[in-house]
Amino acid sequence: MYELTNVTKKYDQGKRSVTALNKVTLSIPDGQMVAIQGPTGGGKSTLLQMLGALDRPSEGTVQLGSSDLSKLGQGPLGEIRAREVGFVFQGFNLIPTLTAQENVETALAPLGVSTPDRTSRAAAALESVGLGERGSHLPAELSGGQQQRVAIARALVKEPAVLLADEPTGNLDEQTRDEIMDLLEGLWRAKGLTLIVVTHDSAVARRAQRRLVIRNGVVREVA
Repeated sequence: MYELTNVTKKYDQGKRSVTALNKVTLSIPDGQMVAIQGPTGGGKSTLLQMLGALDRPSEGTVQLGSSDLSKLGQGPLGEIRAREVGFVFQGFNLIPTLTAQENVETALAPLGVSTPDRTSRAAAALESVGLGERGSHLPAELSGGQQQRVAIARALVKEPAVLLADEPTGNLDEQTRDEIMDLLEGLWRAKGLTLIVVTHDSAVARRAQRRLVIRNGVVREVA
């Protein structure tokens, strides 16, 4: 699924150059569940941006399937984000004035999916995360765990090959965290996704097939 080769990412901060990723070489097979841990500022977010086609490296290559993300323009990168990669964030990022159903449908609008198909696919996605009866509710009428379920449905409704979750349980209590991770793990197994989770929570990371730690822009495996 992913092949990263000597990936370096540098940012200019005033007169200083900051290296967020330092010659990262990494292979992630199709269908694997991977957890990425590390201290704040260690490079987790930058690595996730590379994997999600949100940014390009200063040096090296990022291969997603047959596409070299490091060489594509913004148009093709946007197409890959829209079709192949689903995103789940710590803050849910739901549109407050739209219902749960409408929030899920927003992921399909850029793909040219007809209105009837958007409606049926969004309803099925909400059903798959246990919210089939909550489609007409606004985000403010849902608990934090339910809002994250809507966000997961929105990420999955376009049937991506990759699901990237950035601290998906960071705003949740322990019980709800476990429920969301049960859901993500179940969907990963059922759909054969590649699931990559960035987390500070070791209880979340231990559920993955594979654990990586990134510090000072350097990735290492956890045995």
